[in-house]
Amino acid sequence: MSPARSRTVIIGAGMAGLTSAQILVAAGHEVIVLDKGRSPGGRMATRRLRGSRIDHGAQFFTVRSEAFAAQVDAWVAQGVVEVWTNGFSPASGPELTPGTPDGYPRYIGVGGMTTIPKAMALGLDLRCEQMVFNIRQHPPGSTGERWEIVIDDGTTIGADQVIVTSPLPQTASLLMEAGIPVPEALWRTDYHRTIGLLIALDGPSALHAPGAVTGPDLYSTDLNFVADQRLKGISTDPSLLVHASHEWSLRWWDEDPDATVDALIELSLPYVGSSQISETQLKKWRLAAPKQLWPEPFWVDETASLVLAGDAFGSGEPGRPAVPNLEGAFLSGRAAAEHLLAGGALS
Repeated sequence: MSPARSRTVIIGAGMAGLTSAQILVAAGHEVIVLDKGRSPGGRMATRRLRGSRIDHGAQFFTVRSEAFAAQVDAWVAQGVVEVWTNGFSPASGPELTPGTPDGYPRYIGVGGMTTIPKAMALGLDLRCEQMVFNIRQHPPGSTGERWEIVIDDGTTIGADQVIVTSPLPQTASLLMEAGIPVPEALWRTDYHRTIGLLIALDGPSALHAPGAVTGPDLYSTDLNFVADQRLKGISTDPSLLVHASHEWSLRWWDEDPDATVDALIELSLPYVGSSQISETQLKKWRLAAPKQLWPEPFWVDETASLVLAGDAFGSGEPGRPAVPNLEGAFLSGRAAAEHLLAGGALS
């Protein structure tokens, strides 16, 4: 089949999937992006709570590679992203003190992280609320597309190439009927869990600008990140986002939701300060981040037409920290698309 008639189906409309889609569409290929959510973005997610806008997944991102820097510069020029801060506030004593710049800008979506995927999705054939049930491979020599994507309502979509960017445990279930030998190490990838609490306040929090504390600067090791969304600049009303540590989240994962909220409120009180909590909302990320990365930026099957990508894959960029983040997902999605164009099924 000629490249002009080739169809690629991308599963997952997070950073990796949207990046792949943009590159393939720009090269003139037909692309369909499927996502189970109501809107694109994955962990780039923003919610409203009373009058507050709160990022409840990814809070920011940094830039290490030239390729991602070029993309971020374009987003800044378009008014899609902006710099939040160059450092966070340590909390080693009774008072929170302003952050010290460390040389790495933390970028955020203007008005919330969800702004980024919405901008990336413009012009794409994006189909949300599409729960993919499985991926089937047509036998060699059969006419038509090589792959069949089965949606949970029984409908199907044919594809010549497939890029899957969902978390690896979900990807494994999709490929059960595909007949593709995938390295066992990929399926053994484990993920951190994160329980988050969105907190609306009736007044200012106890945080100082820029409005976040993380890691060893937190009062409790049961927390991983706390951010004031008004100081962050995405909300006009005062509010907090609190992420528990993986260990705490694992212990509390199956506990009563009301008890979990109460426990998280107790951990959050040093950051609430003298204000009152007006409303809360619990959020659980079962597959928050992979604990280890596949060393390559993507994995491709023997037919060169099925590619796995996403933040569980290494960037392939020298000097970039080997940790899962939005930049890693971008680089993985970029590499997957470029592989199909240059050396894979679309070449």
